[in-house]
Amino acid sequence: MPKLKTNRGAAKRFKRTASGRFKHRQAYKSHILTKKSAKRKRQLCGLLIIDSSDQRAITKLMPYS
Repeated sequence: MPKLKTNRGAAKRFKRTASGRFKHRQAYKSHILTKKSAKRKRQLCGLLIIDSSDQRAITKLMPYS
């Protein structure tokens, strides 16, 4: 059976944690920041863990990461 290719778009957006789950950046932090409050921008910082319902789909996109 041939090797599976990693989806390059997914590889740029998700990173695998040590426990095998995936983390990702939050949305709405890239532009039009002037109208957003400092609290809202601050809370958009950091990474989130992918929901368990999406875990299987991300694993298929990134089989070797």
